[in-house]
Amino acid sequence: MELEILKEWNPWWEKKELIERLEGRPRPLYAQLINSVGIREITVITGVRRSGKSTLMYQMIGKLLGKGITPSQILFVNLEDNKLRNTSLDEIYDSYRENLNPKDKAYIFIDEVHRKAGWESWIRKKYDLGTMDKFVISGSCSYLLKREYSTLLTGRNLTFEVFPLSFREFLLFSGNDVESLPVGSGMVLEDTRLSIMNSLNQYMKFGGFPEIFFKEDDFKMKLLEQYFDDILYKDIIDRYNLNSQKAKDLALFLITNFTGKVSLRGIRNSLGLSYDTTKDYLSYLTEAFMLFTMEHFSYSLKEQKTAASKVYCIDNGIRNAVSFRFSKDTGKLAENVVFVELKRRGKDAYYWTDTGGVDFVVKNADNTLTAINVCYSDEIGEREAKPLLEFKERFEKTRELLIITKNTRGMKDGIKYVPLWEWLLKSG
Repeated sequence: MELEILKEWNPWWEKKELIERLEGRPRPLYAQLINSVGIREITVITGVRRSGKSTLMYQMIGKLLGKGITPSQILFVNLEDNKLRNTSLDEIYDSYRENLNPKDKAYIFIDEVHRKAGWESWIRKKYDLGTMDKFVISGSCSYLLKREYSTLLTGRNLTFEVFPLSFREFLLFSGNDVESLPVGSGMVLEDTRLSIMNSLNQYMKFGGFPEIFFKEDDFKMKLLEQYFDDILYKDIIDRYNLNSQKAKDLALFLITNFTGKVSLRGIRNSLGLSYDTTKDYLSYLTEAFMLFTMEHFSYSLKEQKTAASKVYCIDNGIRNAVSFRFSKDTGKLAENVVFVELKRRGKDAYYWTDTGGVDFVVKNADNTLTAINVCYSDEIGEREAKPLLEFKERFEKTRELLIITKNTRGMKDGIKYVPLWEWLLKSG
């Protein structure tokens, strides 16, 4: 293959300072990911399309160039480039090695790696042969990546899941000095709190996709619609050769009904899809990180698996851009933000219902439980508190009861009340 194709993706070969326009804003949450460029193991980056995976790879490249690594030692390839469609990984690698870097250590970044069949065997062979290569790979499909590398690359990789901006990152991108805020003390100045609440409203409306943050409000929803289409068509419909109308109908149905309970039978009845089609299409939507499902909490695996699941969306912005919206959606948006933040923090979460409901049951590292209800209001009644107390009576391992509110904070009857913005800004 011609080296000119690769040069398009590697501007630092010509002038290393050109990396600066690709690096974007720092994201301290992923410092460990950035630092993993210095170890031999394969760095695997997964996450929803447009969440910032490629930018983080460019930041890794910037780190290497800043440490004095020669630009020609760094190769970046995006396998969604149509010019590379018929080019094998061997051809790409050999062309780079023969023409630019025949003997020195190479740092090889492969974006959307799943576009090449057999990529996992190819990389494992390079790794096991001890070639002078450090591989960093990314992909937008969790199941595809995990299925392929889970056996072939076991013990040879470190995996990082990248999300759209957290609210803490959203404030940092806005220029706020988040670290100096006395979060949890009740000592935040009123002007500061109002400013944070304004930012939270924007975050709840437009979500946290990095590029959306920098666009003018007039264009954000249109671009978010395009994000939805890109994920749906590129990562789901085209990849699995699905019926586009059925896939889109299901995605819109689930996004519109986010935070609610769904069952395969219920979806089938609502949309007229077969049971198997519903099951398969739902799995593809979750594999592409567009949607998540959460199961009922029970120590009985049978009970857990037979209960309906709750569904959540990766980003409020996408949800608001494409779904049918209703007047009482603010509470659902807040609940969705909490769910995604729990996922971002790596928490194992479930819901629980009996006479009342608990939005989130979180399993802690010490096997204790935290029960959380989200009530984005300052009028909090028995409906929110009573189920938490019932849960604690039922499960003795319960360590903490929490209601996430709009502005209310304090402690009552063993339940802690915390404003959403404060909870989001805690380190977790």
